[in-house]
Amino acid sequence: MTKRALISVSDKAGIVDFAQELKSLGWDIISTGGTKTALDAAGLDTVAIDDVTGFPEMMDGRVKTLHPNIHGGLLARRDLDTHLQAAKDNAIELIDLVVVNLYPFKETILKPDVTYASAVENIDIGGPSMLRSAAKNHASVTVIVDPVDYAPVLAELKEIGETKYETRQALAAKVFRHTAAYDALIAEYFTAQVGETKPEKLTLTYDLKQEMRYGENPQQGADFYQKALPTDYSIASAKQLNGKELSFNNIRDADAAIRIIRDFKERPTVVALKHMNPCGIGQADTIEKAWDYAYEADSVSIFGGIVVLNREVDKATAEKMHPIFLEIIIAPSYSDEALAILTNKKKNLRILQLPFEGQDASEIEAEYTGVVGGMLVQNQDVVEEKAEAWEVVTDRQPSPEEKEALEFAWRAIKYVKSNGILIANNHMTLGVGPGQTNRVASVRIAIEQAKDRLEGAALASDAFFPFADNIEEIAAAGIKAIIQPGGSVRDQESIDAANKHGITMIFTGVRHFRH
Repeated sequence: MTKRALISVSDKAGIVDFAQELKSLGWDIISTGGTKTALDAAGLDTVAIDDVTGFPEMMDGRVKTLHPNIHGGLLARRDLDTHLQAAKDNAIELIDLVVVNLYPFKETILKPDVTYASAVENIDIGGPSMLRSAAKNHASVTVIVDPVDYAPVLAELKEIGETKYETRQALAAKVFRHTAAYDALIAEYFTAQVGETKPEKLTLTYDLKQEMRYGENPQQGADFYQKALPTDYSIASAKQLNGKELSFNNIRDADAAIRIIRDFKERPTVVALKHMNPCGIGQADTIEKAWDYAYEADSVSIFGGIVVLNREVDKATAEKMHPIFLEIIIAPSYSDEALAILTNKKKNLRILQLPFEGQDASEIEAEYTGVVGGMLVQNQDVVEEKAEAWEVVTDRQPSPEEKEALEFAWRAIKYVKSNGILIANNHMTLGVGPGQTNRVASVRIAIEQAKDRLEGAALASDAFFPFADNIEEIAAAGIKAIIQPGGSVRDQESIDAANKHGITMIFTGVRHFRH
């Protein structure tokens, strides 16, 4: 009995060659619309879908394959006489192979001028139906949704005259992943259109970006996936200009670094990061000077760290960075001279180019945190804060210099792991105390790093001080300006201690935990 294939594809890459090989193996080919036109133009004899169904394509192509002659041919079990008799009684011929890929819904909604009507018209109905029918009956039917699978399927057909069950099963699994992802994109689009913010079902779809050697530790398997609708300002979208492949920890650290620098758009800024915490942030009128400040902030911790710059890397800055061992450099662009300097004898240094104009759009994304058996979803911590809304709760008001330092420190503390303490002046971080189990320990770490550089410095705390002992430690170090959220039942104790030592203290009313 002659084998029959049904071919209907939007992505026509390689389809003519694949169909020619099928014809040479004696297969009949059923086809539709543009696919049939392409195959006919190549001189291949094909059967029109309406010759199989007995109905014309109608309703602007919305209805053409939704017919028992198609789905009966796909779903009939070859091992059940009742199925085969039903097919014979109803003049349904079996279909043994399906090659279908779907209307370009993703490509359509990515267009900047896409209309709602256009998006709706690019929701494929017949394609997923055929794929699902064929995949369900993979015991007998081979189904292909990805052109990469043309060659291995043809190899088996030539070698043994049919595909192996294991191949059909794997292809069916791929189909169900494909249709699930397709439907997830449609669900995401419609959910956004109707303004639903807490859907009862969370449908997410990502594409494999990179297979990884291992995860956080060598004993952990890991892979890197990118959103199906890519975010421009994302490590997944960055262009790598030099260096080794990014590791799991590289990607997490790089992501943390580019989040931090989003809060420092106004002036040239450099962020140095180590183990998800900033170890140096510098801001100046030039990117070279900003580098100087970020490096001076902690010239020890920056070793083996990640650096992100929000302006083009020029020759002078590159010359200063080159002698330092860095894992990753990220910037919107690099001068030719700078790139030549940075890559000289640095084949492993990962250099990434990132489109910084996408920063604002990246802030809209939700954050997903996996827990055993579940998923936590939250908005990013990108609340707009205005200094004029802050409250000076002490007797002494901050000086203009202190005010600048307080504002700088408050922007930076948001990205320090809690319990987080950060000391800064008006252009650079001086000490960072991250992730301790009590706040006074974080205060001590930050002060130890910042010692001998505390003139005009301000201290920021990501959450309120639960006890006045924190203020006593700060006062003993000579720091005269504090910024914190406030909100403790013991706030007055901290205020009294600050007044006793002549410290100015601001309450922002906003907490910035980062676990």
